[in-house]
Amino acid sequence: MKGTPVTDEVIDYINELFPAEDELLRQLRVDAEAAGIPPIAISAEQAAFMQVLLRGAGARRVIEIGTLAGYSAITMARALPDDGELVTLEVNPLHAEFASAQIARAGLAHKARVLTGSALDLLERDLAGSGPYDFAFIDADKPAYRRYLELLVPMMRSGGLIAGDNAMAWGRIADASTTEANVIGMREFNRAVADDQRLQGCLVPIGDGMCLAVVR
Repeated sequence: MKGTPVTDEVIDYINELFPAEDELLRQLRVDAEAAGIPPIAISAEQAAFMQVLLRGAGARRVIEIGTLAGYSAITMARALPDDGELVTLEVNPLHAEFASAQIARAGLAHKARVLTGSALDLLERDLAGSGPYDFAFIDADKPAYRRYLELLVPMMRSGGLIAGDNAMAWGRIADASTTEANVIGMREFNRAVADDQRLQGCLVPIGDGMCLAVVR
């Protein structure tokens, strides 16, 4: 039996019943677009889902690949205890500066910080040995997702969670004829999660899809 199709009306119902986006986050979207930052943050229903995951897992330490404007970082930091820690990696200095200001505006600078630079370089050098982390969220350049996974798994605690956004690749994940690098990158990431014996994974059709795995 296949799942129930998710219509715009269903999404509106979900977001009305389980709101995770407040005025600060709504204004962040507006200000980010005005600053020229692409409007590609996670959806409001994904925000609620991630907060449930983090609280349910008792997460205290989170690492994020791809900060953009800081929407997901703020969402996750809000779900951490007051002495929790979130580190988010952003390659674009302008995006990193904007996100840092938004995190401070949200009153979360004491537990969330933005590192600027190539995520691969930061993971391989600066953050090597910085684990264990309880939760990792990947939402960056799609062709590099598989490499991010390889670097993150050893940094996670047993029972920790790894989530990759855009797992449905804008509805094109099952199109075997595509040559688009972002779609191929997501397909390779999903397959890597499915095949890795260190992980137990699933694909959750929320937003543009989240490939979610627990580290055994």
